[in-house]
Amino acid sequence: MANWCSNMVTFEGSIEAIKQIQQLFEAMKANEEKTRQGQLPDFTDNTNGGYFFNIYWNEGDEGIFQYETKWAPNSEILRTIAERYLLNFIHDYEEMGNGIYGKASYQNAILDDVCLSDEELDLYSFDEETDTYHFEGEVYEIEYEILEILLERKLSF
Repeated sequence: MANWCSNMVTFEGSIEAIKQIQQLFEAMKANEEKTRQGQLPDFTDNTNGGYFFNIYWNEGDEGIFQYETKWAPNSEILRTIAERYLLNFIHDYEEMGNGIYGKASYQNAILDDVCLSDEELDLYSFDEETDTYHFEGEVYEIEYEILEILLERKLSF
């Protein structure tokens, strides 16, 4: 069974292109519900995976989608979509079972993907007795606070 990678993508661009993206994701969601299978836009290469599963968005959030993929993020598929509709995007993703936590951005036809390394993930520890995380002499209740600190540091270089 696959580990599920959680994804959130925010597309940026013209209002018309965002409306088209909204229609694309609505169609993929409807088709997934009908077929019970992951989805890809018909204009993408389906030989490398990257299928969208469990697509959803919050009411009123046009161009912002959350979904799952198997094992890893699908930033390359998102790039194909962005290229077709002349959009930019920010893609946040995580699959901690495989130590994947990162952010990709596509701006001005350049994909920049930054993911934490195993060495960076080893910078903090979990204390089972107290159910807390320890990082740089501080105690955290939530692992994601530490992951965001580490990712922001990496992005700032």
